[in-house]
Amino acid sequence: MQNSSVEDTNYKANSIYINGKLTDFTIPKIMGILNVTENSFYADSRLKSDSELLNMVEKHLTEGADYLDVGGFSTRPGAELVEETIEQKRIESALLTIKKSFPEAILSVDTFRGSVAQIAIDGGAAIINDISGFQFDASLLEVISKSQVAYVLMHIASSFEKMHEVTQNRNIDISTYFDINKKVNDYFMSKIADLQSNNIKNIILDPGFGFSKTMEENHYLLHHLDAFKTFNLPILVGVSRKSMIYKKLGISPENALNGTTALHTIALMKGASILRVHDVQPCKEVIDLIYR
Repeated sequence: MQNSSVEDTNYKANSIYINGKLTDFTIPKIMGILNVTENSFYADSRLKSDSELLNMVEKHLTEGADYLDVGGFSTRPGAELVEETIEQKRIESALLTIKKSFPEAILSVDTFRGSVAQIAIDGGAAIINDISGFQFDASLLEVISKSQVAYVLMHIASSFEKMHEVTQNRNIDISTYFDINKKVNDYFMSKIADLQSNNIKNIILDPGFGFSKTMEENHYLLHHLDAFKTFNLPILVGVSRKSMIYKKLGISPENALNGTTALHTIALMKGASILRVHDVQPCKEVIDLIYR
């Protein structure tokens, strides 16, 4: 498959600028999840007060998280559209609270809205984690271009309303699973070209596990993650406690830590650069066993 990569003498393969520093991923990084929402799929991750938020921030950082990913909008299957002003207030309040107590924390914000991204950047976020590939809000691309923060480009094949529809409804023959790699590869090629034309170079790739994909496609993508290493960009993997684990095993998200650890091991062996997780310490242990 053909691909596109960042070309700049100040960059080297699999390295981008985060928080003003050139960061390489020789040893993979950990992104700890902070959900300031009321309806995230994993109930134990919902942080309902400033004290709960700060306790989780301290726990993530103490256990070895490199980045903290703050989300004010659940994108689980069946989630309702959150009003823009509500998401703005959640993110602004959360970042203010975190930065006051943990000023050195490197923050990511999970949003697809340009206005929320701008508030996040003004509040000290170094990464914008966008599930939409800048398809849901045209203003997001301009915000990222002006700020030059790191940008997570995730693969998604549909609108907000239909982003989980494919996973729920499609049934395909195993012989066609390889097509998902080509679809994701072609998507990355097109989107990276758009980003580069807007002078956006600090790009992280996310195959979008759980979005617009069948169970089988999710697992095929994970086992063939190394196909995307040819882009020479960091690869983020977000499989923590997701349905590709708990539905396959017939358990709940609350009981999916062991399965998550197993898939994290596969992801690391296949070239993952960042693991986005609910549980930092088990993830850190896997990285230490493989890389240290």
